[in-house]
Amino acid sequence: MEWFIFDFFSNTTILGILTLIVIGINFLFAIGLIFLERRSAQSIWAWLFVLFFLPIFGFIIYILFGRTIYNQNIFKINEEDKVGLEHLVEDQLNALRNEDQKFSHEVADKHRKIIRMLLYNNQSFLTMNNSVETFTDGNEKFDRLLSDIRNAKDHIHFQYYILRLDGIGKKLYEALLEKQREGVSVKILYDDMGSRALTLRSFRKLREAGGTVEAFFPSKLPLINPRINNRNHRKIVVIDGAIGYVGGFNVGDEYVGLSKKFGHWRDTHLRVEGNAVKSLQIRFMLDWNSHAKRYNMTREDRYFPELDHRGNTPMQIASSGPDEKWQQIKYGYLKMIYSAQKCIYIQTPYFIPDQSFLEALRIAMLSGIEVHLMIPNKPDHPFVYWGTYSNAGTLVQMGAHVHIYEKGFLHQKIMMIDDEVLSVGTTNIDVRSFLLNFEVNAFIYDEKEASKYRQVFEDDIRDCSLLTVEKYADRSKWIRMKESLANLISPIL
Repeated sequence: MEWFIFDFFSNTTILGILTLIVIGINFLFAIGLIFLERRSAQSIWAWLFVLFFLPIFGFIIYILFGRTIYNQNIFKINEEDKVGLEHLVEDQLNALRNEDQKFSHEVADKHRKIIRMLLYNNQSFLTMNNSVETFTDGNEKFDRLLSDIRNAKDHIHFQYYILRLDGIGKKLYEALLEKQREGVSVKILYDDMGSRALTLRSFRKLREAGGTVEAFFPSKLPLINPRINNRNHRKIVVIDGAIGYVGGFNVGDEYVGLSKKFGHWRDTHLRVEGNAVKSLQIRFMLDWNSHAKRYNMTREDRYFPELDHRGNTPMQIASSGPDEKWQQIKYGYLKMIYSAQKCIYIQTPYFIPDQSFLEALRIAMLSGIEVHLMIPNKPDHPFVYWGTYSNAGTLVQMGAHVHIYEKGFLHQKIMMIDDEVLSVGTTNIDVRSFLLNFEVNAFIYDEKEASKYRQVFEDDIRDCSLLTVEKYADRSKWIRMKESLANLISPIL
C-alpha cells in the first residue's frame, strides 16, 4: 500500500513537472510569435490558439510547421559572381526614376512602376528580347522539354518541387542520364518534402556518371523535417543558358492526366528564350548553392552565353521566400490589381489571400473593374479547398465572376490585367505562397501574350460552372461549417 501511494505521488509529481515544462515552452513560443517573428495578426492569433488549446501537441506542431526562417543569407553567391548584376539593376532603376527616359516597348513603359517595384529584388532585372512558348497540356510540355534535353550541348539545370520517377519522371530521368553519359553536365535539385519518395540513392546511376543531385531542406529522419513548412515550390529548368522553363507543372504522371483522382490536369508552363533565361539561371544557382555540400556553382561564361535572340517580349523573373524582407511576388500581384483599368483575370487552385489582397480586389470592383476568378471544383487539400470556396463566395457577393473548373483539376497560377500585363509561375494566392514557400514567377509586359492568355481563359470557361450569389447562399449547413473551420485556421494553412 505504501509503495502504491509513493508511486502515485511520484507519478503525479512527474506529470506536474512535465505539464509545467510544456506550459513554459508554449509560453516562450508565444512570446517569440508576438515579439520576434514577422507575421500578420491573424497568423499570430491562429498559432496562439494552437499553442494554448493543444498544450500537449501544440509546441510539436509549431516546431514542425510554425517556425520561420531568420537567416537572410540562406541563398549565397560570391561577390565576384555578382559583377554586372548590380550595375544592370541600378541602371534600370535610374532609367525608371527618370520619367523622361522611355522604354521602347509601349506596354513596358506604361507599367514602369510595377517594373521598378520588382527591381528591388536583385534577380528581377527587366529583359526585352524574349520569346515565349506557352503550354497548357502536360504531354505537350514534357514532349518539348524532352526534346530540348536531348538537344542539350553543355549543361542542364533541373529543379522541381515534386519529382516522381514514375512514367513521365522515368522518361525524363533516362534522358538526363543519357546526356550526362554524353558529357553534358546535369544538376538536379528537388524539394525533399514535395518529393518524399526520393532519396539521393534514387539517382545512383546519374551520380555515378558524374551528375550531381541535391535535396532542398532534407529531412533528418523519415517524415520528420524541422523545415516542413518552408518548401522550395519553384519549378525551373535551364538548358545551355539559352532555354528556360518556368510554371506550374511538377513532374509526375498526374501532371499528364493519368491520375484517377484528378483526371485532366489543367496547368500552365512557359518555355522562354532570351535574356530572361539569365534570371532563371541565377535563381537556380542561388537555390543550388544553398544546399550543395561540395559542388557550389560559380559564375562561368558557359552558364551565361551571349544570346543572339531576337524576341521582343519584355519580362522580369521575380522570386520570393521566407528569407526575404519583402513579399516580392505578392506585392507584384497587388501592384497589378491597383494598376488595372478595365479587367483582372485570376486562375489559382488555392484562393486564401490575406486581408490586403481581398481589399485590393474589393477596391477594384467598387471602381468598376471587372474581376474574373477561376478555381477548381475538387480539393487536393480539403481545408484549403473550403477556405478557397468561402473566399470565392465573398467575391461573388461583391460582384466578381467566379468560375468553377469542372473538367479536372485546375493547378495553374496566373494573373492578367487589361490584356497587357501577365504573371505566370508557381505562386498560389495564399499565405503559404506569400510568406512560407520559395516561389518564382515571370511577369510579362506584352499585349500579344496577355491576349493569348485571355483567349485561353475564355476557352476554359466552357469547362466551368458559374458560382452565383443564389448558388452560394443555397449551400448546405455542412459546407458552411467546413468553411468556418477553414477560415479559422486559414492563416496557418
